[in-house]
Amino acid sequence: MNSPSLREPGLTPYPNLLSPLDLGFTTLKNRVVMGSMHTGLEDRAWDTKRLAEYFAERARGGVALMITGGYAPNRQGWLLPLAAQLISKQEAYRHRTITKAVHEAGGKIALQILHAGRYGYHPFSVSASAIKAPINPFKPRALSNKGIESTIDDYARCASLAKLAGYDGVEIMGGEGYFINQFLAPRTNKRTDKWGGSTENRQRIAVEIVRRVREAVGPDFIIVFRLSMADFVEEGQTWDEIVTLAKKIEQAGVTIINTDIGWHEARVPTIVTSVPRAAFVDITAKLKHHVSIPVCASNRINMPETAEEILTRGDSDLISMARPLLADPDWVLKAQEERVDEINTCIACNQACLDHAFVHKTVSCLLNPRAGHETELKLLPTRRTKKVAVVGAGPAGMSAAVNLAERGHVVHLYEADDKVGGQFDLARRIPGKEEFNETLRYFTRMLEKTGVTVHLNTRVSAQQLIDGRYDEVVLATGVRPRIPKIPGIDHPMVLSYPELVREEKPVGKRVAVIGAGGIGYDVSEFLTVDGSPSLKLDDWKEEWGVIDPEDGPGALGKPKPSPAAREVVLLQRKSSSFGKGLGKTSGWVHRAAIKAKGVEQIGGVNYERIDDRGLHISFGEKRERPRVIEVDNVVICAGQESVRDLEADLLAAKQVVHVIGGADLAAELDAKRAINQGTRLAAKI
Repeated sequence: MNSPSLREPGLTPYPNLLSPLDLGFTTLKNRVVMGSMHTGLEDRAWDTKRLAEYFAERARGGVALMITGGYAPNRQGWLLPLAAQLISKQEAYRHRTITKAVHEAGGKIALQILHAGRYGYHPFSVSASAIKAPINPFKPRALSNKGIESTIDDYARCASLAKLAGYDGVEIMGGEGYFINQFLAPRTNKRTDKWGGSTENRQRIAVEIVRRVREAVGPDFIIVFRLSMADFVEEGQTWDEIVTLAKKIEQAGVTIINTDIGWHEARVPTIVTSVPRAAFVDITAKLKHHVSIPVCASNRINMPETAEEILTRGDSDLISMARPLLADPDWVLKAQEERVDEINTCIACNQACLDHAFVHKTVSCLLNPRAGHETELKLLPTRRTKKVAVVGAGPAGMSAAVNLAERGHVVHLYEADDKVGGQFDLARRIPGKEEFNETLRYFTRMLEKTGVTVHLNTRVSAQQLIDGRYDEVVLATGVRPRIPKIPGIDHPMVLSYPELVREEKPVGKRVAVIGAGGIGYDVSEFLTVDGSPSLKLDDWKEEWGVIDPEDGPGALGKPKPSPAAREVVLLQRKSSSFGKGLGKTSGWVHRAAIKAKGVEQIGGVNYERIDDRGLHISFGEKRERPRVIEVDNVVICAGQESVRDLEADLLAAKQVVHVIGGADLAAELDAKRAINQGTRLAAKI
């Protein structure tokens, strides 16, 4: 039996993406699945209504099937103490608020059953073997035979409760290094009983869970299995084992196989912005040939044309996206209505989604602060139209202007540059951050659509704003680079980071970078790859050691980074570890990238002077161990200063003024805070 066929291309540019999928007992209205993402709203009963509206908004936006964040089938499976679980009828009845909201909005929803195993952040975690995860301080207890049987029953009970709650199905999390995956891989399963050792024994628990879940829920219920197709860890599963398991779980009753790539402890990036789009679809396509049930592609698929190409090639039957639907809940609707230029495209920054999840904050989205806050952050039509000036077209200013105009205000946006974007215009030039171009495309289109009057090349004065008789003025004037007081800072070899990234001056082959914050890391990467675009997929895989799954367990090979274009020395005054302030889930990628390029990192320095010989430094309060770093250029990444020159004159004229973004706080550049401030201000005016 082959996978359900796709319809012949019609008038829409996305005929395959928008075609229904017949599962036999039910039909999905298109091929878009919202992948599981734990939002933090799952963990507390009082957030149920917020969670219901979060999913309902995406159902109204056209998503065919949504999958919840993970719910543990028992206490041992908790991600955190008192984390989300589904173990009682009382809890199931509460979930009906969610399922009813989704069904009324025209969507379907499945509950993810997730047992954390050794990733559980609590002292009573369990796993196949008593092996501590490198990312968790708690060592798990190895489950007994009786404990395993009981856990399998707990999965079946959880699925039954999901059905009672009104869900259309469940997803069994079998990847990402969680409980089931820990049984499947030799890395974490050192058992010698019937649950370990041979491939058959290691796979027994996964197959048995699927079999008992199907028995518990009956034939007319979706069972998705999230299958790790590339573990990206040593002693991971072989490709033959993955194919064998896929066939077994199909036989045991799985409806759809969803792609999972990489464990949490893997040192191959899988979801950050530098990962090429659809980087792992070839693995999904490879598996699809071995099963007859629908297979779902995942990871770094964020635009309809990419999804359509995957489906047209026959590489998968469904497309799973999580973060892109945080960024734009109307993603599917905009594809249907051929408004793709209005899609607020996920840039895979992780700053408000995964970074929030890993520090136990409510998940949201840098580009869409309403995500996860739909019930309280509402952009309703204004009752009184105001004339508003927004000064500065960076992330804060653009978000304020678009949302103000969408609510019905008359908005004028002033920008001194010849283009919108601000710091995003710099970020998009960093190799691996090309996705930021999509954000600029989105805002440019929305400024046009909402009728904002944009004044480029206009350095507006306070008097002009006063004479314009604006009801309110929003200062989103951003930041300027902070120039430290180092003797010789005006030497011709010195560049600010904007001068470097905009390629306003030539740069030599040996460069010192002052400042090891996020911009310092971006600049170091920019210099080591000579500002060239992102790597092509094959080159990227070679850089990170990603191999064909058939060529080695875990699809993991030896990284082969390309030579650095320049010698780079990254310096900081602090003596603490480098990159400590980088993103929780993406920082390690940047640290690994510059290490692979041989960037020298020197901390705890005093900057003595800059002269023809290079950068002179010393160490400690006594300025010991003086050293000259002989370089052709020094790039300054020493922070920023707020630009708010207009504020005093406007306030003196009794003008209503709001200061947002970098103009409000010039800490490490923070687009998340800037866009959030712009959006929330627009909701209030």
